[in-house]
Amino acid sequence: MSKKKTEAAETGLDELNDSLTNVTRRVQENKKLLAIISLVVLGICAILIAYVYFFRNPAMARSNDSIGEADLALAQGNDSTALVTYKKLADDGSYDAGNRAALNAAILLYQKGAEALSAGKDAEAKKNFEEALRYAEDYSEKDDIVGAAAYGLQGDCLVNLDRLDDAAGKFNKAVKVSDNNPAYTPYFMLKLARVYEAQKKYGEQLRVFKQIKSEYPAYCGQHRVDLDAMIELATLRSK
Repeated sequence: MSKKKTEAAETGLDELNDSLTNVTRRVQENKKLLAIISLVVLGICAILIAYVYFFRNPAMARSNDSIGEADLALAQGNDSTALVTYKKLADDGSYDAGNRAALNAAILLYQKGAEALSAGKDAEAKKNFEEALRYAEDYSEKDDIVGAAAYGLQGDCLVNLDRLDDAAGKFNKAVKVSDNNPAYTPYFMLKLARVYEAQKKYGEQLRVFKQIKSEYPAYCGQHRVDLDAMIELATLRSK
């Protein structure tokens, strides 16, 4: 082999070795980087696991215990004691227990408002209805029927606060969320019709009555609702 060919071969071999060295170095660097990333991911996972087992799960257990105690107090007729616990859980945002507690608190506060209204304590009633509305709005619907009931409760609060436009919106939402349930959807529709009557929107009231008769003919018979008389009166008023 000539000297030039030998030098060329040696130069090519050196370049190949350098290239292989660079590739090896990059592989090693990538391995180090991947190892670091893996450690970071594992660290995050360890923190999450620790949070779930040592903080979240015990906190959830305490919340469930607390709402269980509130449910027991309510069953025993201690409404005030139950309400204090429900409000605390709801205000703390304590997981699923806090969500249910918000709705339970709203129901009890609405009942207090209705009792105060019957006793002629209008200012106290208004305060209870406003607080009931706030807790009912904090509830996140998890179920069609319970979610619809929560919207219905908001509508009831708004009616008692003389916010009829807002009440109609909530009852419409309750109708939609109840998803054509034959036992509940017409119930919310009747509430909506009463709001339209209070607003003197008799045409809208008539439309709702006719929809109930067309889509839920069995409901009124089961609940002794004289829908035909309601339709007749709404028809006269709408003219």
